[in-house]
Order: sequence, then structure tokens, then C-alpha cells
Amino acid sequence: MIDTLIFDFGDVFINLDKQATPLAFKKLGLENWSPQIDTLNFNFEKGLISRADFLAGLNQLVPNASPEEVLNAWNEVLLDFPLSRLEFLELIANNYQVFLLSNTDSIHINHFKEKNGDAFYNRFYNCFSKVYFSYDLGRRKPDVEIYKYVINENNLIPENTLFIDDNFDNIEGAKKAGLQVWHLQKGQEEVTEIFDKGIL
Repeated sequence: MIDTLIFDFGDVFINLDKQATPLAFKKLGLENWSPQIDTLNFNFEKGLISRADFLAGLNQLVPNASPEEVLNAWNEVLLDFPLSRLEFLELIANNYQVFLLSNTDSIHINHFKEKNGDAFYNRFYNCFSKVYFSYDLGRRKPDVEIYKYVINENNLIPENTLFIDDNFDNIEGAKKAGLQVWHLQKGQEEVTEIFDKGIL
């Protein structure tokens, strides 16, 4: 019996446009998306480099852009957060132990807070028993260790815990940790349909 839920953030609750940031950097003069950006991103998401070093690394790839333009381009990926999803989360948090586990960075989280306001931000975070961000843990999904960390810290029973994510690799990592999973199909399914689909 499922008594605990672990949710991803991007494209589960907040909508993302994963092509928007590459397009924004192209407008700033970047001809092709560089593996160097992926490396910077992974290191920043693991908390291995500072915000300043991350932005400086991006700025080196588009030297004619201002630091503000680079920051804005990086945040282009973040879209809206439908109120219906927040209301669903508030409802489900009354009956289940709920956690958030996200690969993200401090820039995106700060932008989310600034864009949506303190009231929305607090309503969202107050739904969770605990929030886990990759940059705080020094780990990223789909590494099995990040799931085991959440499981062990909270004494969770994996077979009673459902992990929800739109990313196939993250789902596979969760399976290896023994978690139950729902691979949410972006654009075809809504997290709010979890009961209608018989997931719970």
C-alpha cells in the first residue's frame, strides 16, 4: 500500500520549455550548444561550483553578452506553474507523506520564488515533509544513491513509496532503488490525474 510520494519538480509541477534556453543563447551569439554547458550545468546542479563561477563559465561562451543577459537566458526554461497542480498537491499532502526530489540549481529555484511570489512559494513548500534539491545533496538523479539517501534519511519503505518523474532515466534509477514508479508522460498526462488513472 502506497503511503509516501516522492515528486519531481520540472514538468510535473512547473512547466518547462527545454528548447528556450538554447534558443536564448543562440540569440546571444552561441552557434552550437556546447558539451561544456552540460558539464557546467551538472556541476552546478551538484553544488560543485558556485553561482558566480557557473555564470562566468557561461559568459565566456557568449562574451558579447552581459551577465544579466546570460542569467535571463538561463532562466528561459522556466514557464508557468498551474494553480490546479498546487491545489492538487495541497489535497494529497493531507493523506500521504510527500517529498520533492529535483535536479535543479539555486538560480532556477530563486527565479521560481521571485516569479511566483512568496505566498505561492510558501504554499508549495509547506506541502512537503522535506524538499531535496540536487545542489544541496551533491548528487543528481538518476544516480541510485540520491534515492537511497532520501529513503534512508526518512526510514521509508521503498515498496510503499511512489516516485513520480517525467524523465525515463530518473524512473529507471528509482526502480533500482526499489521504489514504485509512475513515468508521467509530458503533454499526455497530468499529475492531477493520479487517482483517475488508478496510480493511487
